[in-house]
Amino acid sequence: MTAPTTVPLTTPVRAPATVVALASYPVKGCAGTALGQAVLTPAGLAHDRTFMVVDDEGVFRSQRKDPLLATIRPEVGADGALLTLRAPDAGEVVVEVDTTGPRRGVEMFGLPYRAVDQGPDAAAWLSEVLGAPSRLVRVPPEHDRVTDGLTPGTSGWADSSAVHLLSRSSLALLDAKLAERGAEPLPVNRFRPNIVVDGWDEPHTEDRLRRFAIGDAELAYAKLAVRCAVTMVAQENGTKAGPEPLRTLAAYRRAAAGGVVFGAKFSVLRPGTLSVGDELSVGEWGEPEA
Repeated sequence: MTAPTTVPLTTPVRAPATVVALASYPVKGCAGTALGQAVLTPAGLAHDRTFMVVDDEGVFRSQRKDPLLATIRPEVGADGALLTLRAPDAGEVVVEVDTTGPRRGVEMFGLPYRAVDQGPDAAAWLSEVLGAPSRLVRVPPEHDRVTDGLTPGTSGWADSSAVHLLSRSSLALLDAKLAERGAEPLPVNRFRPNIVVDGWDEPHTEDRLRRFAIGDAELAYAKLAVRCAVTMVAQENGTKAGPEPLRTLAAYRRAAAGGVVFGAKFSVLRPGTLSVGDELSVGEWGEPEA
């Protein structure tokens, strides 16, 4: 991967980083919910990717093929018992969350899982919004998925690891490179991070994090975040256009193992509570991956 702005390991990172945004994505592929404070569970921020939309064969839907998912705005009640889905010109549907119903088979990235179907009302509403037969499923309480990476962990229906972290300095460098091509800057929601931090002068410093604490929670590095066509979807209206930002990222953030990378993924070592304004306390740095 070409990363000319990476800080050598011999250069200490003295400037502290501070959490400036937190977001949970209760339904995989749908809009995020901005948070001032969040509970971090072993599977990520509370309710993050707890639900997923599948087709009539149980295969997960993603913004890669269904960009209108971005227009659906979920809201989970504090106790997790109610889920409300809203979309422009479609009103809303309120779902009484079922965690005990019959399990059904679903498929994500070709792998089989078990899930709890959330009933006909949610299915009918989603099918109307997306224009294709769809159902809503939830991770069951016994969900025991193991995610890969340098530090294995678990997550709900996230693509991989539990937590995605991105720094403002990384986004600022991308925006500068987009400007060189005559392209517009992009909002951070194109990359759907759970945690956004500010304070590091050098872009991609998050690539070097290995262990760190926020609030009373602790996380450890899993892997770099490989980017896909979802980054080309405008999260405000679900329209898809290209080739940015993938074209620009490919010019300077292509990993040796393949794929374009931007941001980093982390597993949860110790659950806890974190808030906007918390500083990262870094326990271990490492070399950026090649």
